[in-house]
Amino acid sequence: MGQAYTDSLLRKHAALDNEISQEAHRPHPDDLRMRHLKREKLKLKDAMSVQL
Repeated sequence: MGQAYTDSLLRKHAALDNEISQEAHRPHPDDLRMRHLKREKLKLKDAMSVQL
């Protein structure tokens, strides 16, 4: 897989990081949503580690 795929994973990872940050700063963060977002972020991190 190429550089475009890796770039796509990095963009998705950054977007999830932003969503996690936004959710964490809400007055009452949704724990279920936070778990889901963090799980998705870890999946992307694993996929990126395979690419490197």
